Amino acid sequence: MFSFFGGGKAKGGDGADNSAGSKTGGLSGGRSAGDKSADDGSAKAQGKTGLVEQLRARFQPVKPVLGIDISSMAVKVLEFSKDGAGYKIESYGVEPLPPSAISEHNITDVDGVAEAIRRVIRRAKTKTKDAAVAVPSSAVITKTIQLVKAPNDAEMAGLVELEAPKYIPFPLSEINYDFEVIGPAESDPAMVDVLLVASRSENVDMRSAALELAGLNAKVVDVESYALEHALTLLAPQMPNHGVDTTVALVDVGAVVTSVSVVRNMEIIYSREQDFGGKQLTEEIMRRFGMSYEEAGLAKRMGGLPPEYQREVLEPFKAAMAQQVLRALQFFNASNEQQDVDQVILAGGSAAISGVAQFISKQVGLPVVIANPLADMAISDRVQRNNLMADAPALLTAAGLALRGFD
Repeated sequence: MFSFFGGGKAKGGDGADNSAGSKTGGLSGGRSAGDKSADDGSAKAQGKTGLVEQLRARFQPVKPVLGIDISSMAVKVLEFSKDGAGYKIESYGVEPLPPSAISEHNITDVDGVAEAIRRVIRRAKTKTKDAAVAVPSSAVITKTIQLVKAPNDAEMAGLVELEAPKYIPFPLSEINYDFEVIGPAESDPAMVDVLLVASRSENVDMRSAALELAGLNAKVVDVESYALEHALTLLAPQMPNHGVDTTVALVDVGAVVTSVSVVRNMEIIYSREQDFGGKQLTEEIMRRFGMSYEEAGLAKRMGGLPPEYQREVLEPFKAAMAQQVLRALQFFNASNEQQDVDQVILAGGSAAISGVAQFISKQVGLPVVIANPLADMAISDRVQRNNLMADAPALLTAAGLALRGFD
């Protein structure tokens, strides 16, 4: 289970706490964002490569964390508690970001992001201070490498630190990294396959800093794709045969990027990103009807646009969405001739457009359903149910992050 803690630098883990073989984690610096203690030689070595059991005993979440998804246009927050065998939604909120706060997945206005987090936390009415965030998948390097089987965690961490520079094109002092021992190598039983995950430190540090400025603790800094994979269990009831022996294309239409993840037996086997998102619809509303960006976004969600909106703006956008899904499926089919997609699950803010699932289903010739990771959960009285259900398709990453409190 990976975890980048924002305050440290390079770190390793043994992957012993591997949930169902899933790479549901992130990168850790070996310390929480609030841990500023000085390092002597021994402590410095542990801070960089980490003794996994010590780190997990120290930092393992023992209570729920806030899942905070910092996307290109908004901050989304979810908090769960245990409810029998399932979960209860304790708090939720969505808050828009300043237009210049995020650029190409990078935080460019830490203060603006922190202020948006503060507002959404107030709106969510939560007192929880520990939080989980994620760095963009595009900012992460992943490599599967083979190493000699080590007798203990410390020696494996040392081997990874020695080998990591061969696969990461940056000095170790400039990155956060983590690793997971996948299992014995098929080619040589004396070797093990190790998944190495790394990101530039600024990607981790900027998110940790935004949380700290908002008064929160960066308990976990994850990777978006791993947070998404962690949330797949919440989508299983929507999949044929609960995802067993089925192949599902999860298409998340964000504000500026559409992320496509093909899932087989509840594991992501293929992924890609395409430059398309709901911001294009917002900008077309601005252009056609002379609105500001904020006015267009509000009108898109609340209605009240002129009659020609449906025919001249919304229907062409739905057709463009269908083309993006079809294009993604064609790319997958070209790279994988052994698996046919059985179903499409549509996620993201644009998935809330009325009739879009049926429209895309006709275009691609496959069943299409709207993602709802929260469908089977109890809901706290302080959460506005209608708003929550309207936003549910866009809360997959936040849900996956909120689940980190129960790993």
